[in-house]
Amino acid sequence: MSIIQKFLSITVVMVILCLPVEAQQTFLSPDNGKSISIGALVHQDVDEIEGLMMGPFVKLDNGNILTVDGTDCIISSDNGKTWARRPVFEQPEKFLISDERAILKTSNGVIILAFMNLKERANWNWQEAISDSPGARLPTYTVRSLDGGNSWQDVQKLHNEWTGAIRDMIETENGNVVFTSMMMRHYPGHHTVLTYKSGNEGKTWERSNIIDLGGIGHHSGVTEATVEALDKGELWLLMRTNWGTFWEAFSKDDGKTWGNIRPTDIEASSAPGLLKRLNSGRLVLVWNRRFPEGTREYPLSGGDKQWSEVAASNHRDELSMAFSEDDGYSWSDPQVIAKIDSCRKIDPPLRRISYPYVFEINPGELWITTMQGGLRVKLKEEDFIQ
Repeated sequence: MSIIQKFLSITVVMVILCLPVEAQQTFLSPDNGKSISIGALVHQDVDEIEGLMMGPFVKLDNGNILTVDGTDCIISSDNGKTWARRPVFEQPEKFLISDERAILKTSNGVIILAFMNLKERANWNWQEAISDSPGARLPTYTVRSLDGGNSWQDVQKLHNEWTGAIRDMIETENGNVVFTSMMMRHYPGHHTVLTYKSGNEGKTWERSNIIDLGGIGHHSGVTEATVEALDKGELWLLMRTNWGTFWEAFSKDDGKTWGNIRPTDIEASSAPGLLKRLNSGRLVLVWNRRFPEGTREYPLSGGDKQWSEVAASNHRDELSMAFSEDDGYSWSDPQVIAKIDSCRKIDPPLRRISYPYVFEINPGELWITTMQGGLRVKLKEEDFIQ
């Protein structure tokens, strides 16, 4: 049996094991939600933050909020209302920070940014005859600041291959920094996931094993991972797939090696989620579920060995959130926090709400922003604990 046939058989099993749609749940609608400026309908306990930048964010020791934009570090001293810019690079003409990035402030105050350098993006030329784009290049970089974003140093390229996305970064109990990246493989073209680990706050990095589960297509394989530490000392990786759920992997050595790779029972669209440990100790997951709430279907993408080798739901009309009290063994019922407002017409129309970032600005107070759709909202954890 080929690896693709194995995935197809696993997908069938996963559909059988999927959790049932909540029969008694009240779905988000104009009757119980709120319309916001981007053309989205949000949960009644979600509030829009107008003018907020996209994120991800870190909170500095003085309470200021830091993120990046273009080639700049930007800092707000008024909870995101206004922003001051400072350059990250000595030669900004050579860099452009991708929207898919990860940022962290370590326990010692070092700020680390991982990103794809869009200035070096090159050779993307997808060829249907071979289902590949040989030589595609979009490098992974890191840079760090030792003084709260005033100056930056140690710019370094970690790999040159096409990086589909960088999504998440954590600091472990052992003081190691781990972030998720990707690396395109060829003949045929498909994506893989890997992490980088640093034991010296981003000065140098060690690459993990590459998680390569095969695939055929420019959106195939495993992609766009989020990572978090578990109470038992392991790291937990959740990866986007086209197989109906997130797939997971575990590391017992702070991201140096990953194993026990398998499907989860968390139904998911072919879109990334964001997993975060909150101050309360709970895990929160924000993601696009496989189907709109209350349904079991959505138009499929791929299956043509160009987009992917299997047809997949690419549902991004709704953004959901769930909590876990037991390190991801079980989850609260997913709640839609934002969805496209079909009753509101804007130009251009809102087409998706996806690629979330989650920032706990204060204990129990979350900012959720998205790369796609421009969602900028805040909510309180206590309002969503069931």
